[in-house]
Amino acid sequence: MSMNRKKILKFLLTFFVIITLNFCLPRLMPGDPFFFLSSEQGDITATYSDEEIQRLKAYYGLDRPLLIQYIQYIVSLARGDLGYSIYFGNEVRTIIKNRIPWSISLVLLSVIIGGFMGTSLGCLSAWMRDRMPDKILYSALVLVSEIPPFIIGILFLFYLAADWNLFPLSGGMTPFADSWSWTHRFFDIVHHGFLPALTLAVVHMGGFFLIARNSMITVINKDYITTARAKGLSSGRIIFRHALPNAALPVVTRMFNNLGQAVGGTILVENVFKYPGLGLLMRQAVLVRDYPLIQGIFLTVTLFVLIMNLAADIIYKKLDPRIL
Repeated sequence: MSMNRKKILKFLLTFFVIITLNFCLPRLMPGDPFFFLSSEQGDITATYSDEEIQRLKAYYGLDRPLLIQYIQYIVSLARGDLGYSIYFGNEVRTIIKNRIPWSISLVLLSVIIGGFMGTSLGCLSAWMRDRMPDKILYSALVLVSEIPPFIIGILFLFYLAADWNLFPLSGGMTPFADSWSWTHRFFDIVHHGFLPALTLAVVHMGGFFLIARNSMITVINKDYITTARAKGLSSGRIIFRHALPNAALPVVTRMFNNLGQAVGGTILVENVFKYPGLGLLMRQAVLVRDYPLIQGIFLTVTLFVLIMNLAADIIYKKLDPRIL
């Protein structure tokens, strides 16, 4: 069996497991979607008669055997139908389409900032290997990378937003700002999104730092770097002009992998800052046991992770043809 065929079968098997878990997990949670329709916090505040509950279950197909529900779910996915939200009363596809730009922009911005800062510090640390700055940077970034993102977000929220009043406490933009010009709205959105993006960027910095440092340590021992030093070139030019391009392969791969991994951290960070992305939407859907919406968000997130991992694999092979 060829390598490409094995990868296709592996991808199909992974996708099958994902959609199966996507169907099963919401139904394994305690509670019922029709007991949570009137409360954002998930309290049982709506009371329905048995006849009304049976009618609602029949309308959404939840009164049928699980196998029939699973087959109908597969058929609907094949048609591109993610279902209809029980709580929000709208198509799941439309709801996700309105929320996903907030999450994607947050992920991209955080990975770019974290990648740039972590890679730059990793290069400098490798250049000053075993000196005091290297030891301080290494210890600090390894420590930070082990802290959960929501804790970092809470610290930023307490000090930079609540105490120093530098940033908004929550939300994605100022309410009732429709009359503003597009420039004011743009900077307002950036102002609201800076702390969530900074939180995720700090979390990503440690990984980029370690990858860049290890890769640079290997490169700076090469003969052409020794020749560049002998020519009297500045340290900055040697690092960023000669060494970094040859050490960038693992960093690029890490960036695409982080785009997928960042989605998980984004879900937590969005809830800390009440940022209107998929993470906050996921929490709302879980609280009210909105099965179709939970399934749609989970499928969107996992597909994004798979696509980013596939992109990392493809780009890695393009940059290094020796990889089969």
